[in-house]
Amino acid sequence: MANAIIAFKDFNVVEGIWGSPWAGLEYFERFFSNPMFTTVVSNTFLLSLYALIASFPIPIILALALNEIRARFFKRTVQMVTYAPYFISTVVVVSMAILILSPRIGLASDLTGFFGLPATDYLAQPDFFRHVYVWSEVWQTAGYSAVIYLAALAGVDPGLYEAAKVDGANRLQKIWHVDLPSITPTIVVVLILSVGSIMAVGFEKAFLLQNPLNLSQSEIIATYTYKIGIQNADFSLATAIGLFNSVINLVLLVAVNIVAKRVTGKGLW
Repeated sequence: MANAIIAFKDFNVVEGIWGSPWAGLEYFERFFSNPMFTTVVSNTFLLSLYALIASFPIPIILALALNEIRARFFKRTVQMVTYAPYFISTVVVVSMAILILSPRIGLASDLTGFFGLPATDYLAQPDFFRHVYVWSEVWQTAGYSAVIYLAALAGVDPGLYEAAKVDGANRLQKIWHVDLPSITPTIVVVLILSVGSIMAVGFEKAFLLQNPLNLSQSEIIATYTYKIGIQNADFSLATAIGLFNSVINLVLLVAVNIVAKRVTGKGLW
Protein backbone atom coordinates (compact mmCIF):
# COMPACT_ATOMS: atom_id res chain seq x y z
CA MET A 1 0.00 0.00 0.00
CA ALA A 2 2.94 2.33 0.59
CA ASN A 3 3.61 2.35 -3.13
CA ALA A 4 0.19 3.98 -3.67
CA ILE A 5 1.78 7.20 -2.40
CA ILE A 6 3.55 7.43 -5.76
CA ALA A 7 0.19 8.41 -7.28
CA PHE A 8 0.28 11.63 -5.23
CA LYS A 9 3.94 12.46 -5.88
CA ASP A 10 6.02 13.62 -8.82
CA PHE A 11 7.99 10.41 -8.52
CA ASN A 12 11.67 10.35 -9.38
CA VAL A 13 13.63 7.10 -9.25
CA VAL A 14 16.76 8.81 -7.95
CA GLU A 15 15.00 10.65 -5.11
CA GLY A 16 12.76 7.71 -4.22
CA ILE A 17 9.22 7.73 -2.88
CA TRP A 18 9.82 9.91 0.17
CA GLY A 19 12.26 12.30 -1.50
CA SER A 20 10.03 13.06 -4.49
CA PRO A 21 7.90 16.23 -4.27
CA TRP A 22 4.18 16.03 -3.65
CA ALA A 23 1.95 16.49 -6.70
CA GLY A 24 -1.47 16.22 -5.07
CA LEU A 25 -4.17 15.05 -7.47
CA GLU A 26 -2.30 16.20 -10.57
CA TYR A 27 -1.91 12.72 -12.06
CA PHE A 28 -5.53 11.81 -11.44
CA GLU A 29 -6.56 15.01 -13.23
CA ARG A 30 -4.24 14.13 -16.11
CA PHE A 31 -5.85 10.72 -16.43
CA PHE A 32 -9.43 12.01 -16.21
CA SER A 33 -8.74 14.73 -18.80
CA ASN A 34 -6.91 12.35 -21.15
CA PRO A 35 -8.87 11.46 -24.32
CA MET A 36 -8.00 7.80 -23.62
CA PHE A 37 -9.84 7.86 -20.27
CA THR A 38 -13.28 7.15 -21.73
CA THR A 39 -11.90 4.58 -24.14
CA VAL A 40 -9.95 2.44 -21.68
CA VAL A 41 -12.60 2.59 -18.94
CA SER A 42 -15.47 1.71 -21.29
CA ASN A 43 -13.43 -1.04 -22.98
CA THR A 44 -12.51 -2.52 -19.61
CA PHE A 45 -16.06 -2.40 -18.28
CA LEU A 46 -17.69 -3.81 -21.42
CA LEU A 47 -15.14 -6.62 -21.71
CA SER A 48 -15.53 -7.51 -18.03
CA LEU A 49 -19.32 -7.38 -18.19
CA TYR A 50 -19.36 -9.60 -21.27
CA ALA A 51 -16.98 -12.05 -19.58
CA LEU A 52 -19.09 -12.09 -16.41
CA ILE A 53 -22.35 -12.73 -18.28
CA ALA A 54 -20.79 -15.48 -20.40
CA SER A 55 -18.60 -17.20 -17.82
CA PHE A 56 -20.59 -16.99 -14.59
CA PRO A 57 -23.50 -19.40 -15.33
CA ILE A 58 -21.51 -21.98 -17.31
CA PRO A 59 -19.55 -23.45 -14.34
CA ILE A 60 -22.82 -23.72 -12.40
CA ILE A 61 -24.50 -25.59 -15.26
CA LEU A 62 -21.42 -27.80 -15.70
CA ALA A 63 -21.31 -28.63 -11.98
CA LEU A 64 -25.02 -29.50 -11.94
CA ALA A 65 -24.57 -31.72 -15.00
CA LEU A 66 -21.52 -33.48 -13.53
CA ASN A 67 -23.38 -34.02 -10.28
CA GLU A 68 -26.03 -35.97 -12.18
CA ILE A 69 -23.55 -38.35 -13.84
CA ARG A 70 -23.57 -41.71 -12.09
CA ALA A 71 -20.95 -43.53 -14.20
CA ARG A 72 -17.75 -42.83 -12.26
CA PHE A 73 -15.32 -43.39 -15.15
CA PHE A 74 -17.28 -41.15 -17.52
CA LYS A 75 -17.63 -38.47 -14.84
CA ARG A 76 -13.90 -38.44 -14.14
CA THR A 77 -13.14 -38.32 -17.86
CA VAL A 78 -15.41 -35.30 -18.35
CA GLN A 79 -13.88 -33.61 -15.31
CA MET A 80 -10.36 -34.18 -16.62
CA VAL A 81 -11.25 -32.83 -20.07
CA THR A 82 -12.90 -29.72 -18.64
CA TYR A 83 -10.29 -29.07 -15.93
CA ALA A 84 -7.22 -29.52 -18.14
CA PRO A 85 -7.44 -26.21 -20.08
CA TYR A 86 -7.04 -24.26 -16.83
CA PHE A 87 -3.47 -25.51 -16.51
CA ILE A 88 -2.51 -24.39 -20.01
CA SER A 89 -0.59 -21.12 -19.92
CA THR A 90 -2.20 -17.99 -21.30
CA VAL A 91 0.54 -17.71 -23.93
CA VAL A 92 -0.33 -21.16 -25.28
CA VAL A 93 -4.07 -20.43 -25.27
CA VAL A 94 -3.55 -17.20 -27.20
CA SER A 95 -1.22 -18.97 -29.63
CA MET A 96 -3.91 -21.59 -30.22
CA ALA A 97 -6.50 -18.88 -30.84
CA ILE A 98 -4.21 -17.07 -33.27
CA LEU A 99 -3.53 -20.28 -35.21
CA ILE A 100 -7.21 -21.25 -35.34
CA LEU A 101 -8.23 -17.78 -36.53
CA SER A 102 -5.34 -17.29 -38.94
CA PRO A 103 -6.66 -16.20 -42.38
CA ARG A 104 -4.04 -18.35 -44.13
CA ILE A 105 -3.68 -21.60 -42.20
CA GLY A 106 -6.39 -21.45 -39.54
CA LEU A 107 -9.31 -23.80 -39.04
CA ALA A 108 -11.71 -20.85 -39.23
CA SER A 109 -10.50 -19.94 -42.73
CA ASP A 110 -10.84 -23.57 -43.83
CA LEU A 111 -14.44 -23.65 -42.63
CA THR A 112 -15.34 -20.37 -44.30
CA GLY A 113 -13.62 -21.55 -47.49
CA PHE A 114 -15.64 -24.78 -47.41
CA PHE A 115 -18.82 -22.71 -47.56
CA GLY A 116 -17.42 -20.52 -50.30
CA LEU A 117 -16.81 -17.50 -48.09
CA PRO A 118 -13.64 -15.39 -48.19
CA ALA A 119 -11.02 -15.83 -45.47
CA THR A 120 -11.22 -13.23 -42.72
CA ASP A 121 -8.54 -12.01 -40.35
CA TYR A 122 -10.71 -12.02 -37.24
CA LEU A 123 -8.06 -10.69 -34.87
CA ALA A 124 -7.61 -7.65 -37.09
CA GLN A 125 -11.26 -6.69 -36.58
CA PRO A 126 -12.02 -4.81 -33.35
CA ASP A 127 -15.52 -6.31 -33.09
CA PHE A 128 -14.10 -9.84 -32.76
CA PHE A 129 -11.58 -9.08 -30.01
CA ARG A 130 -14.06 -9.36 -27.14
CA HIS A 131 -15.56 -12.59 -28.49
CA VAL A 132 -12.14 -14.22 -28.83
CA TYR A 133 -11.06 -13.03 -25.38
CA VAL A 134 -14.23 -14.05 -23.55
CA TRP A 135 -14.86 -17.46 -25.11
CA SER A 136 -11.24 -18.53 -24.85
CA GLU A 137 -11.48 -17.53 -21.19
CA VAL A 138 -14.68 -19.55 -20.76
CA TRP A 139 -13.07 -22.61 -22.36
CA GLN A 140 -9.99 -22.25 -20.16
CA THR A 141 -11.66 -21.63 -16.79
CA ALA A 142 -15.16 -23.16 -16.82
CA GLY A 143 -14.11 -26.61 -15.65
CA TYR A 144 -11.88 -25.37 -12.86
CA SER A 145 -14.47 -22.82 -11.70
CA ALA A 146 -17.04 -25.63 -11.44
CA VAL A 147 -15.01 -27.27 -8.65
CA ILE A 148 -16.34 -24.91 -5.97
CA TYR A 149 -19.94 -25.67 -6.97
CA LEU A 150 -19.26 -29.42 -7.02
CA ALA A 151 -17.88 -29.10 -3.50
CA ALA A 152 -21.05 -27.28 -2.43
CA LEU A 153 -23.22 -29.95 -4.08
CA ALA A 154 -21.30 -32.66 -2.23
CA GLY A 155 -22.51 -31.13 1.02
CA VAL A 156 -26.22 -31.27 0.15
CA ASP A 157 -28.21 -33.37 2.65
CA PRO A 158 -29.14 -36.71 0.96
CA GLY A 159 -32.39 -36.60 2.89
CA LEU A 160 -33.54 -33.73 0.69
CA TYR A 161 -33.19 -35.91 -2.40
CA GLU A 162 -35.11 -38.71 -0.71
CA ALA A 163 -37.90 -36.33 0.25
CA ALA A 164 -38.03 -34.97 -3.31
CA LYS A 165 -38.15 -38.53 -4.67
CA VAL A 166 -41.05 -39.41 -2.37
CA ASP A 167 -42.87 -36.33 -3.66
CA GLY A 168 -42.41 -37.62 -7.22
CA ALA A 169 -39.85 -35.04 -8.35
CA ASN A 170 -37.92 -35.78 -11.53
CA ARG A 171 -34.25 -34.90 -12.10
CA LEU A 172 -34.90 -31.36 -13.29
CA GLN A 173 -37.21 -30.69 -10.37
CA LYS A 174 -34.57 -31.99 -7.93
CA ILE A 175 -32.01 -29.67 -9.48
CA TRP A 176 -34.38 -26.70 -9.30
CA HIS A 177 -35.80 -27.31 -5.82
CA VAL A 178 -32.89 -29.02 -4.05
CA ASP A 179 -29.53 -28.39 -5.73
CA LEU A 180 -29.87 -24.73 -6.67
CA PRO A 181 -31.26 -23.54 -3.30
CA SER A 182 -28.52 -25.51 -1.52
CA ILE A 183 -25.68 -23.87 -3.44
CA THR A 184 -27.22 -20.38 -3.52
CA PRO A 185 -24.90 -19.06 -0.75
CA THR A 186 -21.89 -20.20 -2.78
CA ILE A 187 -23.30 -18.64 -5.94
CA VAL A 188 -23.90 -15.33 -4.15
CA VAL A 189 -20.36 -15.21 -2.74
CA VAL A 190 -18.78 -16.01 -6.12
CA LEU A 191 -21.00 -13.41 -7.81
CA ILE A 192 -20.02 -10.72 -5.30
CA LEU A 193 -16.33 -11.46 -5.76
CA SER A 194 -16.72 -11.53 -9.55
CA VAL A 195 -18.50 -8.19 -9.69
CA GLY A 196 -16.03 -6.76 -7.19
CA SER A 197 -13.21 -7.47 -9.63
CA ILE A 198 -15.13 -6.54 -12.77
CA MET A 199 -12.62 -3.82 -13.69
CA ALA A 200 -9.62 -6.09 -13.09
CA VAL A 201 -9.41 -7.64 -16.54
CA GLY A 202 -6.43 -9.96 -17.00
CA PHE A 203 -3.50 -8.17 -18.61
CA GLU A 204 -1.75 -11.12 -20.27
CA LYS A 205 -4.44 -12.33 -22.66
CA ALA A 206 -5.58 -8.83 -23.63
CA PHE A 207 -2.01 -7.74 -24.32
CA LEU A 208 -1.17 -10.85 -26.35
CA LEU A 209 -4.34 -10.57 -28.46
CA GLN A 210 -3.82 -6.86 -28.98
CA ASN A 211 -2.61 -5.42 -32.27
CA PRO A 212 -2.80 -1.97 -33.91
CA LEU A 213 -5.93 -2.92 -35.87
CA ASN A 214 -8.07 -3.94 -32.87
CA LEU A 215 -6.68 -1.33 -30.47
CA SER A 216 -9.95 0.60 -30.36
CA GLN A 217 -11.50 -2.23 -28.30
CA SER A 218 -8.49 -4.10 -26.93
CA GLU A 219 -6.91 -1.15 -25.09
CA ILE A 220 -8.03 -1.67 -21.50
CA ILE A 221 -6.87 -0.18 -18.21
CA ALA A 222 -4.31 -2.94 -17.60
CA THR A 223 -2.61 -2.62 -20.99
CA TYR A 224 -2.77 1.18 -20.89
CA THR A 225 -1.18 1.22 -17.43
CA TYR A 226 1.60 -1.05 -18.70
CA LYS A 227 2.36 1.29 -21.58
CA ILE A 228 2.30 4.38 -19.36
CA GLY A 229 4.36 2.85 -16.54
CA ILE A 230 6.78 0.51 -18.28
CA GLN A 231 7.16 1.86 -21.80
CA ASN A 232 6.87 5.57 -20.96
CA ALA A 233 8.32 5.30 -17.41
CA ASP A 234 5.59 7.62 -16.08
CA PHE A 235 5.31 5.81 -12.76
CA SER A 236 3.15 8.39 -10.99
CA LEU A 237 0.48 8.40 -13.69
CA ALA A 238 0.53 4.60 -13.94
CA THR A 239 0.11 4.29 -10.16
CA ALA A 240 -2.74 6.82 -10.20
CA ILE A 241 -4.54 4.80 -12.88
CA GLY A 242 -4.03 1.57 -10.93
CA LEU A 243 -5.27 3.17 -7.71
CA PHE A 244 -8.34 4.54 -9.49
CA ASN A 245 -9.09 1.04 -10.78
CA SER A 246 -8.70 -0.48 -7.31
CA VAL A 247 -11.06 2.08 -5.77
CA ILE A 248 -13.71 1.36 -8.40
CA ASN A 249 -13.43 -2.38 -7.68
CA LEU A 250 -13.76 -1.74 -3.94
CA VAL A 251 -16.87 0.42 -4.42
CA LEU A 252 -18.46 -2.23 -6.65
CA LEU A 253 -17.64 -4.97 -4.15
CA VAL A 254 -19.28 -3.09 -1.27
CA ALA A 255 -22.30 -2.10 -3.37
CA VAL A 256 -22.95 -5.62 -4.67
CA ASN A 257 -22.53 -7.07 -1.18
CA ILE A 258 -25.16 -4.64 0.17
CA VAL A 259 -27.58 -5.50 -2.65
CA ALA A 260 -26.99 -9.25 -2.22
CA LYS A 261 -27.68 -9.06 1.53
CA ARG A 262 -30.92 -7.18 0.95
CA VAL A 263 -32.12 -9.53 -1.80
CA THR A 264 -30.92 -12.93 -0.56
CA GLY A 265 -29.94 -12.27 3.04
CA LYS A 266 -26.44 -13.57 2.30
CA GLY A 267 -23.18 -11.70 1.71
CA LEU A 268 -19.48 -11.56 2.48
CA TRP A 269 -20.04 -9.70 5.77
